[in-house]
Amino acid sequence: MKIVIAGGTGFVGKALTKLLQYKGHEIIILTRNKTRLENDIQYVQWLQRGARPEQLLHEVDAIVNLAGISLNNGRWTKKQKKAIYTSRMDATLEIVRIMEHLNSKPKVLVNASAVGVYPTSTSSIYTENSTDYATDFLGSTVYDWERRAVRAEKLGVRVTLARFGVILGRESGALPSMLLPYKLHIGGTIGSGEQWLSWVHVEDVARAIYFAITNDDMKGPFNVTAPNATRMKNFGKTIASIMERRHWMPVPSFVMRLALGEQSMLVLEGQHVLPTDLEKHHFTFKFPHLKEALQDLLV
Repeated sequence: MKIVIAGGTGFVGKALTKLLQYKGHEIIILTRNKTRLENDIQYVQWLQRGARPEQLLHEVDAIVNLAGISLNNGRWTKKQKKAIYTSRMDATLEIVRIMEHLNSKPKVLVNASAVGVYPTSTSSIYTENSTDYATDFLGSTVYDWERRAVRAEKLGVRVTLARFGVILGRESGALPSMLLPYKLHIGGTIGSGEQWLSWVHVEDVARAIYFAITNDDMKGPFNVTAPNATRMKNFGKTIASIMERRHWMPVPSFVMRLALGEQSMLVLEGQHVLPTDLEKHHFTFKFPHLKEALQDLLV
């Protein structure tokens, strides 16, 4: 297949690219830099004045949209929140525009999303059938993001919305910053410790995206979280056990709010999210349990 990736040089994009190359597919990555061929990957410029990527995208089978400024890229100031929001909306609308101009439409668009679309809760369990939506900054951003993506359905394109949980990887994502206190021997429970962490190994994220590309029955939102979510206090204790460090110094919620402001919600609040749709379609997680995932990433 010929697969286009927007955001292909980011954390998830790199993992997906590695998987697709291993499986022998042709990859095109949309980039703000100049169009070029590198390591058997075609890089095509987009989101720049005068760029017309549609002129170089012929007979594309699938498009994966991972583009957008990271939620962890700086404190959530008013300016930063605007950048987070607009980067996602602009990229998604541009992808729809590109598809409008393609003579041969791709069969599927896999658009990134996030479990932040669900309200935070210590008691509720969310699946793709849940109708409660968060109204905070993150929830509103994800909701609008998904609405932009589904516009591609009018073009006859199958649209899937990958609602990512907290993605764990060795060098990027949330895990490195979570490990730091334990490396310094000051690790402990963050906040109440009762908040849910719906996590997922980055390899399973790439595999789930590929699964959505290749399974025609998948449509609409699907939660990309391991089937066994955990509470934050257990997450920390598991890290401490694997790293052979103490789990002893709690970090009060007010300290996190002082340090991170509104962004602190990413660690102080959470949702218990189940990957019901993936499991219904018989997707098998390589890392369904937290201890196995962390051992793979830390040992």
